[in-house]
Amino acid sequence: MKKEMLFYVPELPQELILEILSWLPVKDLMRFRSLSKTWTTLMFHHAFVKLHLQRSSKNKHVLLSFYQHDNAVGNWNNVSVAAAPCSIHGLLENPTSTINNCIRRFSKTNIVIGACNGLVCICSYFKTDDYIKYWVRFWNPATRIMSEDSPYIVLFASDYENEPYYLKFGFGFDDSSGIYKVVMILLDVQSYKRETRVLTLGHSSWKKTLTCSVFPLPYQVVGQLVSGTVNWLALSSIGDGPYGYQWDSVTIDELVIFSHDLKNDTHRYLLMPHGLLEVPPREPYLGVLKGCLCLSLDYKDTHFVVWLMREFGIEKSWTQILNVSYGHHQPRYGFPLKFMPLFMSENEDILLLADEVGSQFVVYNLRDDRIDHIHGFNVRSYSYFSYDYIQSLTLPY
Repeated sequence: MKKEMLFYVPELPQELILEILSWLPVKDLMRFRSLSKTWTTLMFHHAFVKLHLQRSSKNKHVLLSFYQHDNAVGNWNNVSVAAAPCSIHGLLENPTSTINNCIRRFSKTNIVIGACNGLVCICSYFKTDDYIKYWVRFWNPATRIMSEDSPYIVLFASDYENEPYYLKFGFGFDDSSGIYKVVMILLDVQSYKRETRVLTLGHSSWKKTLTCSVFPLPYQVVGQLVSGTVNWLALSSIGDGPYGYQWDSVTIDELVIFSHDLKNDTHRYLLMPHGLLEVPPREPYLGVLKGCLCLSLDYKDTHFVVWLMREFGIEKSWTQILNVSYGHHQPRYGFPLKFMPLFMSENEDILLLADEVGSQFVVYNLRDDRIDHIHGFNVRSYSYFSYDYIQSLTLPY
């Protein structure tokens, strides 16, 4: 008779269990919740959420937001807002397929206004002839948890210019206090002054913080989060009020970055790169690459140029990372005159661009100054924007 062998499995210390779990992907942790209520409580404890977030920060993804509509030209009834948290590796290998595998759609009355520590902030609105009502929700794509609606802001046409053209939104995290904030910049129709409202995650009301005469440029509604600040391209002054705004009359000295500090709810202006000597033919785009402010623009309709502010707030740290001639590439690849930088690889040798005119993704090799490959959009989409994204356990309330 074969002797039966019995093995003793010792119970692991809780500290060791925490250490092991903190390295696991969110998807696995969500499956483990069913093991016991104790594990569920553990995984959403603030200390474990913070530890897991620190470990997850080494495995960054990218959140892409864009608009989609059906194939019927001119049919805007089926427009939807899309959000897709994607792996960087997947986007470089096959952007279209990667996006399709993780896409989430919202109605056209929604705006993705930022992502931070795994949370995505979505602004919704309801419009009548007399007013617009706004509110936000916080969504964790990894855990699939969505918050309830925030308190509303109702803007009456008699008090505020409430068209999206004049409204600005931002979302970010204040490291010093450990709180998340939503920033909304409004335009008072009487004084032409900008009024800032701030909503803190978990609070029951919006707080008015400051007024200023800055004029954020109209076509970029969402501010960019860098180093505890939210940033918009702006004009330091505008002669005839916002209704007299004309891009053709803007001078390079008027073009600035309006930076809202989330810690103190104050603001300051940042200057353009010293090498930018004249105003481009169209408004530039302010984004984020590798955690740094990124300025991309057309130069005389002949070149596409990208600048990177390597040290936030230090104007001398602006560095030009791309200056490519449209004419040089157009005969072979059909380069359009509109690109949107989506992300740059860690070693800064690859830049992924959305080419909306050509309906394709362009993987550009910065080291060799050439296109590696392109991928066409398989659906009608436009207005691509990207945000740094991390899969986390952060609770949206």
